[in-house]
Amino acid sequence: MKRTQIRQSVGAIMAIAAVMAGAAIDESRAAQSMAPATQQAVPLGLEDPAGYIPADNPQTAQKIELGRLLFFDKRLSKNNTIACASCHLPSMAFTDGQPVSTGIKKLKGGRSAPASINRVYSKGQFWDGRAETLEDQSIGPFVSPVEHGFINHDEMVAKMRTIAGYRKLFQEVFGRDIVIEDVGKAIASFQRTIVSGNSAVDRFDVGGEEKALSASAQRGLELFRGKARCTRCHSGFNFSDEKFHNLGIGWDTNTVDLGRYLVTKNPEDIGAFKTPTLREIARTAPYMHDGRFKNLEDVVNFYNQGGIQNPHKDNTLIPLEMNEQEQADLVAFLKSLNGEGWQQIKAPTSFPK
Repeated sequence: MKRTQIRQSVGAIMAIAAVMAGAAIDESRAAQSMAPATQQAVPLGLEDPAGYIPADNPQTAQKIELGRLLFFDKRLSKNNTIACASCHLPSMAFTDGQPVSTGIKKLKGGRSAPASINRVYSKGQFWDGRAETLEDQSIGPFVSPVEHGFINHDEMVAKMRTIAGYRKLFQEVFGRDIVIEDVGKAIASFQRTIVSGNSAVDRFDVGGEEKALSASAQRGLELFRGKARCTRCHSGFNFSDEKFHNLGIGWDTNTVDLGRYLVTKNPEDIGAFKTPTLREIARTAPYMHDGRFKNLEDVVNFYNQGGIQNPHKDNTLIPLEMNEQEQADLVAFLKSLNGEGWQQIKAPTSFPK
């Protein structure tokens, strides 16, 4: 069914309204005073983000701005060298372009940095879904020894409380001194504004703009829904079933990542990883949880071969027998999923002192 209704924009959610000077406001009061200053449409093809905001963490413009500061501030690492944005760069559609990310002291993680695009619509966070909410995900990397490097969240909060500017902002937004739960709420609120829609695919498929897609991409759309079997996992308006699948990635090496199994201890989850959104996929290389594929042509060829055999491989993966032209058409479709809605987000020019 096509969705053409006009909805409140994420940009509107982000708009900053006037706040009573010097007032320390609590959560409920912030929700009332941060009225949007403008009204725009949600990018075409997306559902209303407002329907995905948790009741205990309503969006306010001041909270979102606090989250933006925290997201980009390298002081939120043990040695002031790593920020959330170090692995999720706005210039690269909130990825880092590396097979695996580099954290504190140039240590390497074991998985590629997932794109932050459209996390507002997502359920389990991280490749293995170990964080049930975006609030939990937002504070997880701070206590990773290879990411931000803090021993625990108490150490991080103690450091943050030495910054008077942050203590003031947290009082204004949350009505109390800094606690880790509020750090998570602020960063999650900011992350929920990083959206992508109104792609060429949306304009063609939802908006009825016949010339939005090339002939090759239109053929790719038919393949995506049919012979290529992509919608078995990349379904819905955000092109993800929000589930976990074993594609065989890593089973051709001696370093198999057990993935979702490490969270659930369910044998059915061995080697399974979260289905990522395909929005902005052409801008977020390399691909797979280990970053092994440098381009979409390699990804499509991998699926065309039916993945990598192993005892736990998802049974929906089978050889597709697509010819070269069909693979090229599917790539053309995937490249047409680049959209808009996130490009206006910039790094702060200064931080609280």
